[in-house]
This record gives sequence, C-alpha cells and structure tokens, in this order.
Amino acid sequence: MRVRSPALLMLVVGLSMAGCAKNVDTRVAGDDDAAIDGAAARLEELRARAARDTATCEDRCDVATRTCDVAEQLCTLVDRHPDRDDLPPRCARGREQCSDARSGCSSCQNG
Repeated sequence: MRVRSPALLMLVVGLSMAGCAKNVDTRVAGDDDAAIDGAAARLEELRARAARDTATCEDRCDVATRTCDVAEQLCTLVDRHPDRDDLPPRCARGREQCSDARSGCSSCQNG
C-alpha cells in the first residue's frame, strides 16, 4: 500500500517515534560524588582549623563537634554506594578525624 500524503507519512513517523521508550538514567551517583567531595573538603578545612596553635579550648571542641557531624554526613553518603570500594576508606578517615578532634577537645578540657 502506498502512502498518498506526506502529512500522513509525517503523522505515522511522529507517532512511532513518540511511542519509543526512553532510557533515562535515574542514578544520583554524580550528586552523591559531589556531596562526598564537599564533605571531604570541609573535613580538610576543619583539620587545618584544629591544627592552629592559637585555637582555644572552645575552638577545639567546636571543631570536634563539626568534624564529627561532617564525618557522619560523609559516611551516610558512602553507605548509599555499597558497591564502590573507593568510598569506605573516606568514611573511615572521617571517623578517625572525628576521634582525633574529640581527643583534642578532651585533652584541652582536662588540662
């Protein structure tokens, strides 16, 4: 059978294209990667702040609280991607930094 009208041909082609399934990537790994990198950068800033010789005890304890909060945020993001071997060490480093920061706060409070 022969199509008689170009308009009918365009309609058939348009309908067939509209009916095709679209593959949309719904993963948000890129967003999580950016958030993980951001948390790691905040941890590095906090590490530098804690390393200052002029930091008061109050500053050290504030840094410890913030460090632990950011480390837990980082680990929550890491836990979303159990298939990635590169992320758990970042969580472990964050938790270690939290522990070190808490020790610095405790030692300054105790004397």
